[in-house]
Amino acid sequence: MADKKILYVFPGQGSQYRGMGSDLVEAFPVARDLYARASDVVGYDMTELSFRDPREQLNQTRFTQPALLTHEVACLESFRSLVGDRTKPALGAGHSLGEYTALVNAGALTFEAALKLVQRRGELMSEFGRGGMVATTLELPAAQALADKYFCGIGGCNLPDQTVVAGETKDLDALSAEMATLYPNKRGVRLNTEGAFHTYLMVSAAQEFRKVLEQTEFGALGVDTLSNYTGKLHESASNAIRSRLFFQLFNPVKWVSCINTAVDAGIDTVIELGGGIGKGEGPEGKRPNLESIVKKSLKWREHQAQYLPAISAATIRATAEQLSAG
Repeated sequence: MADKKILYVFPGQGSQYRGMGSDLVEAFPVARDLYARASDVVGYDMTELSFRDPREQLNQTRFTQPALLTHEVACLESFRSLVGDRTKPALGAGHSLGEYTALVNAGALTFEAALKLVQRRGELMSEFGRGGMVATTLELPAAQALADKYFCGIGGCNLPDQTVVAGETKDLDALSAEMATLYPNKRGVRLNTEGAFHTYLMVSAAQEFRKVLEQTEFGALGVDTLSNYTGKLHESASNAIRSRLFFQLFNPVKWVSCINTAVDAGIDTVIELGGGIGKGEGPEGKRPNLESIVKKSLKWREHQAQYLPAISAATIRATAEQLSAG
């Protein structure tokens, strides 16, 4: 395993589901401890929210973000409990919220500090959120031209031909109508979000969030970690990390650039930790959220890399065994 160059990736909002983490606490003592610690930090029962969601709050941004970060860190620590120091990532990256887990992985944030940050981040994004987001199959120049015309912004660049636009609802409606006329073979899918995240409509949220960032202690980066805002490596200085997280709230997620940076660094293995998507019930029925766009990005760059999931107790064990076998 020492000769592998591994990238850890952590998904963002949209990869939460009722039941996430329930298998981890049964299988891994470290996960049980993390969920108990999370409950102490956030002030409510994280296991009740994540496993059963009786009040149907899990898809509300203020609850989604702490629950998802807890699941991702639980997957990370459970995986570490199996592989120890034998498997270490060369790079870490997270999509939007997942960037905070990547910083926990790097040692720049403690779990508790990251949880406090994303709890407040989720509250502010919900409080100031308005409008919505549309995932298009447009390349950035075409999407940018439409966004500019209709007072919208670019919320994310997930693939060279998958750009997310975001804005007020009426503006998105007008943009979508013109897109259907100009590009009848392209798709636009409304995302289930509480606002136009990663655009200028989040500036007020970011201004409030800065206060929390400035009160948070950041440690040294023990693992090179990619920034959504720049698409490049985070600088090690605490103030630089704070500023990147501040700007991330109202600027597009440059995921294409992040993966390009990882490819340029020569990564040959990608491990996705946390979250899950798919119609299957429970952790065993889920698949990795980021796998499709990461694999497409790698194919775009004609770069070969193994993709491994660590999103449930079963996949964590399977990936650990596969890596141990060489």
